[in-house]
Amino acid sequence: MTNSLADDRLIVAMDVPNAVAGLALAERLGDSVSFYKIGLGMLTGGGLALANELKQEQGKRIFLDMKFFDIGKTVENAVRGIAQFDLDFLTVHGDPHVVRAAKEGASGSNLKILAVTILTSLDRADLDASLIKDGDIGDLVSERAGRALEAGADGVIASPREAALIRALPQSAGKLIVTPGVRPVGAALGDQKRVETPASAIAAGADHIVVGRPIWTADNPRAATEAILAELPK
Repeated sequence: MTNSLADDRLIVAMDVPNAVAGLALAERLGDSVSFYKIGLGMLTGGGLALANELKQEQGKRIFLDMKFFDIGKTVENAVRGIAQFDLDFLTVHGDPHVVRAAKEGASGSNLKILAVTILTSLDRADLDASLIKDGDIGDLVSERAGRALEAGADGVIASPREAALIRALPQSAGKLIVTPGVRPVGAALGDQKRVETPASAIAAGADHIVVGRPIWTADNPRAATEAILAELPK
């Protein structure tokens, strides 16, 4: 399928209740979107079936956002199961033992393993409540990203505000930076705390931006998508 209007730098988050709603959204967006993110919230609503439908039948790229975290062998087995579906991106937590296990599970496939550094919905107070060591969030994200990349991650997930820090790391050469927490100009923040616009995220070094609510809650999701695409640097 040819996605004539789409730009792979934009990943649309399908944070809708189930696969039926996801297919309806994809139909409304048509060729304006070539890359979708399907997260944990839709797993029990047919998320894997939707991923396969969009990939195999509609030619879309798929980012499966599962954020796996467990003992190494369990992560390895889980990723090996996912890898058989010929999807594109999968998230795991950025702890080195998790990343190494995920890469082993993905071996022999084209599945890219992306490491989560610190969730974009968290701020310093949240980290304090979770007993995460003191320090500036940007510094902690950069340190976690470097360790995950050294462990073999194909890329990292990080706030747009940390994208430039990560891109400056020697370990980031040839690696992907994917940024949620992106809101187009004038959009509400929702549950995100560390956000930037699409253009500033790309300018900071992100390869892909993830946008969900501003698109799927819009009266005209395709028009909202096209407005975001227009914000991206050429």
